[in-house]
Amino acid sequence: MRGARARARWKIENETFNTLKNQGYHFGHNFGLEKKHLSEVFVLLMMLSFLVDQIQQLCCPLFKAAWKKWKTKRSFGEKVRFHFHGFLFNTMEELYYSILYHKAKPFSL
Repeated sequence: MRGARARARWKIENETFNTLKNQGYHFGHNFGLEKKHLSEVFVLLMMLSFLVDQIQQLCCPLFKAAWKKWKTKRSFGEKVRFHFHGFLFNTMEELYYSILYHKAKPFSL
C-alpha cells in the first residue's frame, strides 16, 4: 500500500511541476537575477497564479468552457494574455465570456 501512495504522490508532483515549467508559468526561469528576494517574490506570485487557475478549473463553468474551446492550457493562456493587452474587463467572467464568444469592449483610458 505504501508504494502505491508514493507513486501517486510522485505522479501529482511531476504533473504539477511539468505544468509550472512547460505550460506558461515559466517556473524554470529565474527572473530575479542579482536582486535580493526578487526570485522568491516571483515564485510566490507564480504559485498564487497557479492556485487561482486550479480553483477556476474546479469552480468556474465559463473558465472550463473557454479552456475546452482552446484545447491546451498554453493556447488558452496565450488567449487570456492577448485579451488582457487589448481589452478592458471588470470581472474575470467578462474575460472568459469574451474568449468564448468573441465579444469584448476595447481598452481605452
